[in-house]
Amino acid sequence: MIVLGIDPAIRTTGYGVIDAGTGGRFSVIDCGIIANSPKLPHSQCVRRLHSGICELVDTFHPDCAVLEEPFMGKNAGTAIILGMARGAILAALSLHDIPCFAYAPTVAKRAAVGRGTATKEQIAVMIAAELGIKIDQIPLDSTDALALAMCHAGRVLRSCGVPGKQL
Repeated sequence: MIVLGIDPAIRTTGYGVIDAGTGGRFSVIDCGIIANSPKLPHSQCVRRLHSGICELVDTFHPDCAVLEEPFMGKNAGTAIILGMARGAILAALSLHDIPCFAYAPTVAKRAAVGRGTATKEQIAVMIAAELGIKIDQIPLDSTDALALAMCHAGRVLRSCGVPGKQL
């Protein structure tokens, strides 16, 4: 099962693609970011996110995708901008009929590290150790995306719990 994890943001969206093979072993196929310059208007960022996700789907042919559930902060403007990013991502995934699931950040971090309040650096250390890759191969902005992908794959393949909310 190929799982695409996505940590949505308008400027730096992290992604991680894992292969959750037989025997409960995971391997990282790719991870990175879709970066948008702070100078770009939001409309261009949305277009680039949509195109970037479509490119990832065309390249890796994931069986499903996992996004971080949005958090409710105090700043409504930030929530609206995050909603734009999520909308672009979900539109790209639905265009390709990719089933999408969502997990709270704390759930994904707990699955990856054992603690829901883990930092990106702590997640990178654990993922690198578990998957046998060098830590410098994991961009910090893709750590949460990899944790999301591993969380979902673990729940589905190992029957460790109910899969996340389907979007």
